[in-house]
Amino acid sequence: MSENATRPVTEGGLLDGKIKYRQFASGHRSGFEPVLLAACVPAQVGERVLEGGCGAGAALLCLGHRVPGISGLGVEIEPDMAALADENFKFNGFRNISSLCSAVEALNIAAAFEHVMANPPWHLGTSTQSSDKLRALAHHARPSLLSEWIVKLVACLKPHGTLTLILPAIAMAEAEAVMRAQELGAITVFPLWPRAGRPAKLGIIAGALNMRGPDRVLPGLILHDENGITEAAQAVLRGGEAISLS
Repeated sequence: MSENATRPVTEGGLLDGKIKYRQFASGHRSGFEPVLLAACVPAQVGERVLEGGCGAGAALLCLGHRVPGISGLGVEIEPDMAALADENFKFNGFRNISSLCSAVEALNIAAAFEHVMANPPWHLGTSTQSSDKLRALAHHARPSLLSEWIVKLVACLKPHGTLTLILPAIAMAEAEAVMRAQELGAITVFPLWPRAGRPAKLGIIAGALNMRGPDRVLPGLILHDENGITEAAQAVLRGGEAISLS
């Protein structure tokens, strides 16, 4: 039993209970972002996937459920959180998915992965930080951190491998510029609309290493309507369906 047993942990589920999910009662709490992120990764059986900043493992759990047979590695800077992610992977039977306690910007991993994904910290360092250490680590970043993450994560990719990020709209321009400088092509943006007719504050951006192709902005996904979560969003968030960026 890990030391996480001494910290309050809540029991819950992902994908309408298909996955059992434990997370700390305080600090950073998983929302819909890791589920949507995992849905956009075009992994196939037998491929290797790395996640930067995996938290308690929600995205890799969702991807492992949708694509049985992948191998995964979640990188997480906070030791207790990394240990909890490992517990979640084992509890759900994903023996080929594990965690590594490390800062993403300090990674030194060979180009061994077909796919890399991340939900990077993005709040500017000048904004008010949470007094909770785990929440601050998950949300706040110094100005250069996003660029550092992208450079390190791309270095983990095999040729033609994909990088998929979920980011706020205000970070998209920086991400695209760094991705292009790291020789990612066919860059695709998938907006996440809170409601029809509302600006998208969040979206997915993806690209493939050493690939040529036109950049695209796809129609995206509307998350809510007058009845709550839209049917299209429920198919992903509860049903575990993939989102095709191809």
